Amino acid sequence: MSAPRSPHVPVLLDEVIDALAILPGERHVDATFGAGGYSKAILERGAEVTAFDRDPAAVEGGQRLVAESDGRLTLIHAPFSAMEDALAERGLSPVDGVTMDIGVSSMQLDQAERGFSFQADGPLDMRMSQAGESAADFVNTADEEAIADVLYRYGEEPRSRRVAKAVVAARPLTRTGELAAVVRKALGWRPHDKKDPATRTFQAIRIHLNRELDELEHGLRAAERVLKPGGRLAVVTFHSLEDRLVKRFLRERSGSEPAGSRHLPVKADAVAPSFEKPARAVRAGEAEIARNPRARSATLRVARRTAAAPWMTKGER
Repeated sequence: MSAPRSPHVPVLLDEVIDALAILPGERHVDATFGAGGYSKAILERGAEVTAFDRDPAAVEGGQRLVAESDGRLTLIHAPFSAMEDALAERGLSPVDGVTMDIGVSSMQLDQAERGFSFQADGPLDMRMSQAGESAADFVNTADEEAIADVLYRYGEEPRSRRVAKAVVAARPLTRTGELAAVVRKALGWRPHDKKDPATRTFQAIRIHLNRELDELEHGLRAAERVLKPGGRLAVVTFHSLEDRLVKRFLRERSGSEPAGSRHLPVKADAVAPSFEKPARAVRAGEAEIARNPRARSATLRVARRTAAAPWMTKGER
C-alpha cells in the first residue's frame, strides 16, 4: 500500500486539547485513532489513552506509538460504537474524556487504492474496515431508486435521480475515475466550476457503505455511558449531516431543547440532563486553514458530563 502523499494533520488539535482539560493520570478515549495525532497529544499531557479504529491499516500503523507509550496507550481494532463493552472488558471505564474526529481520514483519502477520492484514479472501494460491501458492489448491484435515495439522503444531491439513472446506464463501474466522469456528465460539470459535483456522490456512497451516521449516533450514546461525572466529550465533524446529529444529541441531553410554552407545556416525564449545556461551537481560524485546508469545514462541539444517569433509548432497559 502506498504511503500518503502528505502527513495527516489533526484538525483543531489545540482547541480539542484545551477543551479536554487533561490532567496527568486521567483516562481518555480517542475514538478515531487515525494517524494518532490526538492520542499523542493526550499522552504528552500525562494521561492514559484507549484508542479505537476500524481500519486495520490505522491499527497497524499505530503500533509504534503503542510501543513508545510505556503501556499508557491501548489501541483496539474496533468501531468506536463498541467502546462501552471494549472498555468494560479491559477494566478501563469510566473515563475522563472522549474525543471523536468523525468521517474519513486524510490518509484514506490520499491513498488511491482505498477508493475514497476521485482526485487520483483507483478501485471503487471506500470501505473503512476493508471488509464487506464495496462501492463497486453498491453501484453495480443496487437498483436506481436505492442509489438515488442514498445520494439524496447522505450527499444532499438535488439531482440524485438524474445521477442514479446515469450510474445504472454506465454499469459496470470499477474505478473512481469512471464514477466521477459519469456524475460530471450527468450534471453538466465544466472544469472551471468551483466545486466538482462528484464530491456529493462520493460522500453519499461512503457514508452509506460505512454506516457513518448510525456509527456516530451509537458512539455518542456509548460516550455518554462511559464518561464519569465531569468527563468531557469533544467531537469534530466535517459536514452538516454529522454536525446536526451531534448538535441535536447535545441539545437534547443537556436539556437545552425548548422547555415548553402555553402551547407546548413541559413534559411531565422529563429526564435529568446527562450533559451540561454545550460550549459554543468552535471553527478553525484562517491560520490553521492556510496550513491545513481540510480544517475549513471542521466544527468542534464540546460538553461536560453531569452526574445524572445515562438516558435510555427506545428498546433499552
